[in-house]
Amino acid sequence: MALTEVYTLNAVTVGSTELSIVSGTTTLQSVTTDGFFGLVLDAATMTLGDEFRVRVYEKALSGSTQRVLFEVLLAHAQPTLLVTPMIPLLHGW
Repeated sequence: MALTEVYTLNAVTVGSTELSIVSGTTTLQSVTTDGFFGLVLDAATMTLGDEFRVRVYEKALSGSTQRVLFEVLLAHAQPTLLVTPMIPLLHGW
């Protein structure tokens, strides 16, 4: 199976409001494309005192409420890439 990069954000300034990787805005989106997805995040510009939460939302059933499926807390300087495991996403992530 070939890997595909479906969403890319580059040189984005992140503030205290959630940021949707799907839209590049602070309006969270709901995507219903089925598949296995992973995230590669370069947070090399983080410094001492910085803290970010990376969350993946998903619905248990079509039409249900999105809830946090996966969460990682990044704090301080990040010398390595964050690479999540491949996550099956289906109903509204």
